Amino acid sequence: MATQTKKQNVLAEKVDSEKLYGVTEALSILKELGSKKFDETVEVAMNLGVDPRHADQMVRGMVSLPGGTGKDIKVAVFAKGDNADKALAAGADKVGAEDLMEDMQAGNLDYDRVIATPDMMGVVGRLGKVLGPKGLMPNPKLGTVTPNVEQAVKDAKGGQVEFRVEKMGIIHSGIGKLSFDDAKLEENFKAFTSAIVKAKPTGAKGKYVKKVTVTSTMGPGLKIDIAEIEGA
Repeated sequence: MATQTKKQNVLAEKVDSEKLYGVTEALSILKELGSKKFDETVEVAMNLGVDPRHADQMVRGMVSLPGGTGKDIKVAVFAKGDNADKALAAGADKVGAEDLMEDMQAGNLDYDRVIATPDMMGVVGRLGKVLGPKGLMPNPKLGTVTPNVEQAVKDAKGGQVEFRVEKMGIIHSGIGKLSFDDAKLEENFKAFTSAIVKAKPTGAKGKYVKKVTVTSTMGPGLKIDIAEIEGA
């Protein structure tokens, strides 16, 4: 019979797979069990009562996490002239037009967010097959096609994350690092879950938020009491 490791024994004592935890308690447990070797990412997963194969049940949008993400977000911007200068000043990692398009066509796609001014969409449109599968195609509904590229870059760098429900009705995102203080992590959790609740699509029927789990890169998954999520 295989013996459990010390950490597995700790997990068995600390975690009740059937219990619905409060957010504060769950985050405290994850911190206590966190790795000492690297700074783990804290993630939230939400099971929703939607079928994203139907357009009126798609859940997608942006939310700004007040405590930031703890991640260095790489941003590319399609812009010219003054807008290009503003994007660079705001911290964009790469700014260009046709040259940036050719660079991406060559396979250089190491970006977390792609932003474009409206006048550049003729160029960006030619990258549909390249950016689309990676979820990087600029979209006016998400604020990534905008004349105010300066603000869009600042938002992306400052803790704004995109969310999109997957085909099984699950939506998930990182909300920070275990090294964040408790209040910052809890604030980010509330901002993320509130945004999902507010994004409830018109076609959603019955119970919308079915299950919420919080975990860390190496940690256990802890079920959260849905009653703590306002409007759920």
